[in-house]
Amino acid sequence: MTPPEPIILLVEDNDEDAFLLRRALRLEKITCQLHVAQDGQEAIEYLDGVGPYADRAKFPFPHLVLLDLKLPYVHGFEVLAWTATQPACKDLRIIILTSSGEERDRDKADQFGIKSYFIKPPTKELTAAVVKALQEIHASAK
Repeated sequence: MTPPEPIILLVEDNDEDAFLLRRALRLEKITCQLHVAQDGQEAIEYLDGVGPYADRAKFPFPHLVLLDLKLPYVHGFEVLAWTATQPACKDLRIIILTSSGEERDRDKADQFGIKSYFIKPPTKELTAAVVKALQEIHASAK
């Protein structure tokens, strides 16, 4: 029996950046279900399974989140703060994919336990990190 496709939630407000990530995943032959939240509030609603995301068959809880920091309405760090308080998100893998190369943003992400921080656009290093995270998630599910 083949394992189900991993679920990735991309939190990204820029359609072009979302397109580039989809393309990078496809080029690296990473098969997954990719769901996109356009802002931090939408990401929280998706992760919480509320509102339009209440149907977990249609919007399953992700194995991995790719999170932009510079988001409208609710900032990426607010999403990280929210996930830190949620028991369901305790083991959730989050990779930062942002335009911010500022050291203070890296330091703040590190305070939330984020180990993977990448600057846009997606690179081979990012896709390698995604593959590694998905492999670790799959191995820990056994």
